[in-house]
Amino acid sequence: MSLAGFVRAMPKVELHVHLEGAMSPRTLLALARRRRIELPAGDEAGLREWFRFRDFDHFVEVYLACSRVLRHPEDFQILLDDFAAAAERENLRYAEVHFTIGTHLKNGVPADEILDALAESIGAVERARGVTVRLIPDLVRDVGHLTADATLEWALAAHRRGLAVALGLSGKEASSPSEPWAEHFREARRHGLHAVAHAGEHAGPASVRSVLDSCGAERVGHGVRAIEDPALIDRLREARTPLEICPTSNLLLGVAPDLANHPFDRLRRAGVEISVNTDDPALFDTTLSDEYLRVAEAYGYGADEVAELALAAVAHSFLPAPEKSRLADAMRAEMAALADRHLGRALAV
Repeated sequence: MSLAGFVRAMPKVELHVHLEGAMSPRTLLALARRRRIELPAGDEAGLREWFRFRDFDHFVEVYLACSRVLRHPEDFQILLDDFAAAAERENLRYAEVHFTIGTHLKNGVPADEILDALAESIGAVERARGVTVRLIPDLVRDVGHLTADATLEWALAAHRRGLAVALGLSGKEASSPSEPWAEHFREARRHGLHAVAHAGEHAGPASVRSVLDSCGAERVGHGVRAIEDPALIDRLREARTPLEICPTSNLLLGVAPDLANHPFDRLRRAGVEISVNTDDPALFDTTLSDEYLRVAEAYGYGADEVAELALAAVAHSFLPAPEKSRLADAMRAEMAALADRHLGRALAV
């Protein structure tokens, strides 16, 4: 088996993927027709063309269109099933999935009905597909405190039911600071939720420092522009604060021109904890296997480095320690067997 075969067969964990961004053109079209919502294109080919992003604002436009078609509880189940089917094909065992609940509450979908629908589907896909999904409800920087309050309330309700593991922060970091949401994160921590925040994607190192200091971020979504500040790199390494890196997303949204100029490998060599992720796989037409293979090709990684990155995602997850240990052991054993059978050698991890 080639490295590509090993990567596609190996078990995986993903920490930075948005549920709404996992909506395929086919599902978007079907839900829009069901809800009689007009889209800029009337077929899958046209939607794929629309998904060729000009800039971050264009991406947000598409993302919000995907959100608008989610109008009834069963729509969320269709989307989660869509995500889980793709996850099963990728041999994904566990995913922490960002979910912008505030948008759907503003669209008038009842909070409790969304939670019930997702709880039912999350249980069903774990039983049927072997994919465990946990949620990271996101505050959005530029939507106001009422929506943020409702998001926190929903996140706490989801946490009580064992479905949410963290409170997240997304939105336009370059124009909207993170400090106004500090109290929401303090309240979330008081109730046992972890903290994750997007930063260092479309703004520089100061944005990363801000989410560390004001939100208590335990992981940083993207965070790649931390490379611009050596002192921040030292802080991330010493604190072992992981960055959730999404290579294709960064290229398509203009964070880096290509992988040769992307800081992924420099961050890894500097000792910063990193994982490989898709961000919005359907919108960027990528898979987690694709992401691993792209960084492997760009930086000359082999199966050992790929396996090390896969296990890092487990280590960075918010699974309870016993579950994390069991999953890591199972993945290590499965990857060792794959390497022995198809690469003809043992792994170094």
